[in-house]
This record gives sequence, C-alpha cells and structure tokens, in this order.
Amino acid sequence: MSWFWQGVLLLLALRLLVALLNAFAFPVLRPGRAPAPPAVSLLVPARDEAANLPHALPGLLRQGALEVVVLDDESRDGTPALVEAFAARCPGLRLVRGEPLPPGWVGKNWACHQLAQAARGEVLVFTDADVRWEEGALAALLGRYRGGLLSAMPRQRTGGVLEAAVVPFVVDGLLSFFPHPLLRLPFAWAGASNGQVLALRREDYLALGGHASVKGSLLEDVALARRAKARGMRLDLVLGGPLLSVRMYRGYREAVEGFGKNFLPLHGSRAVLLASAFYHLSAYTLPWLLGQPLLGLVGVLERLLVQAKAGGPLAYALLTPLAPVLLLPVYARALWGPRRWKGRVYPGP
Repeated sequence: MSWFWQGVLLLLALRLLVALLNAFAFPVLRPGRAPAPPAVSLLVPARDEAANLPHALPGLLRQGALEVVVLDDESRDGTPALVEAFAARCPGLRLVRGEPLPPGWVGKNWACHQLAQAARGEVLVFTDADVRWEEGALAALLGRYRGGLLSAMPRQRTGGVLEAAVVPFVVDGLLSFFPHPLLRLPFAWAGASNGQVLALRREDYLALGGHASVKGSLLEDVALARRAKARGMRLDLVLGGPLLSVRMYRGYREAVEGFGKNFLPLHGSRAVLLASAFYHLSAYTLPWLLGQPLLGLVGVLERLLVQAKAGGPLAYALLTPLAPVLLLPVYARALWGPRRWKGRVYPGP
C-alpha cells in the first residue's frame, strides 16, 4: 500500500475511533415524564416558512411552554397570515412582526435578537421553523439542562436520493469528527453547538451578549458556544433522538445553496476548504474508483456507526461514496459564488 493510501487509512481510522467513542459518549434525548416548566419561551425565527410551520407549530404548542413566539422576518409568502390563523385558535401562540434587517446583521441573528426582547419566559429556547418537536421533547431537553448553553441536533429527514446523500453526510459528520468529551475542556476552540435548537436562561443569554454579540456571523451557534466557553459557562450538546427531527433543505439544489453559504466560515479559510474537498474525495470516493475497496468499506462502516447513533436510516451510509462528488458544487459556491439565502446576499468573511 502506497504512502497516500496509508495516510487515507490513518485518517479514516481516526474518524472511526471518534465515531465509536461518540456512540457511547454522545447523549441522546429520551422521552421524560416531568412536565415542562411554565416559564419557557419557545422562539421561532421565520422567513418564508409557510411550508414548514403547519407541521412544526402543532408539536411546539403541545410542549406546555409559557408561550410560543414566531417572528416574521419580512417573509414573502403567507407566513404571517398562517401564524395569525393558528394564534386565533391557540392562546399560547403569538406573532411578532420583525423590523427591517439593519446593516451588518445576518437575518437569523437579527430575528433571534428581536425574539429574545419579546420573550416573557425565564428560559429561552430558540428553534428553527423546520424542526418538528414530538410530545415530551421540551421536558426531555430541560431535564438535561444544567445552566449555561444547551443545544440539540435533531434527527435528519430527507427527500430524494441526492438530498439524502449530502445532508446527513455533512450534518451528522460531526459525530465522527468532534469527540463529545471535548466539550468539558475549558478552551474556546472546544466549543460546539447547534442553532436549530438552543436553550439557555435569560441571564446567561444576556451575559453572553445575546445574538447581538455575533450579529454578523453565519455560524452564530458555534460563535455563541465559543463565547460561552470563554466566559466559563457550561456547554452541552445532545442528539434529538426520537423527539426532534428536521428536514433542513427541500432538495439537492437548496442544499447546495444552504451549505454553500456556510462552508467557508465553517472551514475558516479557502486553503482548509480545498483540503477538506480533497480529503473527502480521497477517503470516501477514490478508494472505490482506484482499486482500494477495503478502504472504501472502512468509510462506509464509519458512516454506518454515525447513522446508527444519529437515528437516521442506515441506508444513508450506502450513499457515502457519492457524497463527496455531490458536494463539489457546494465547495465551488463557497469559494467563488455569491452567498445567498432566502433572497438575501451576504458578503464574504
């Protein structure tokens, strides 16, 4: 075996070891019996979410929170009318009309900032409009909460084959890249969180500086996690298990646009971004094309462990060799294309 394939094997073995560690160490939310405390505000930033909210709102309203607040972030579809129709039947739900996006802010951060100001609860739980909450999810989440910043990674739901190949490969890849015990280390670089579901007490949110402190970041969840670490706050990250699920993107084209917006800030530099593209092709695709099927099987085994832990269909792992190829347009967009999302264009880092 050449030095190149030996290097690939070493990297795959390291990721396999991390996946094995996280299979035991990464906590998963389980249904709990304790009712959710009444002083919780469930906060939903919403821009053009008329397709998602009819599925998300019923679950949110069953959580027993003090309130569910949806902020309409200058939607161009029927989002505000839909929320108002729900609110007419559900006293615990209210709509906030968002102010225009100020210069220097990312849309989601501005929406979350306004939601925090409008919230009445002592505990703030931010959740994306495409996340579905099963009954008892909030009780389970808060049963895990010990102060500081807690976030959860919902189980990934996908549509077609291309979407199923790309989305879990990227999102659930954290389980073979970031050992969960690192969260206990008192270093900012060891911070990780997921903004799809993020919970913290109001006083902790204010101590962090809220979303105003990361107003221009497209990776506001990671930025908030690192700020929490730097201030000595507790940081925790859990898997949603059977209680939280999400379909992030509607189809492959939307996934390319969404990931393309985040990939460059996620990797930190164009050099690291290019290295990432080369690594994933070398580890998961080229072994099958260049006569190294045992290496290819190691990559698939790693993804099988990840999928088993994340709770997604195991069949997603069989699409592993295809994923790096399908991600090439994402890398290209991150390197050279405009960073667009829902009608807004964001400048590069």
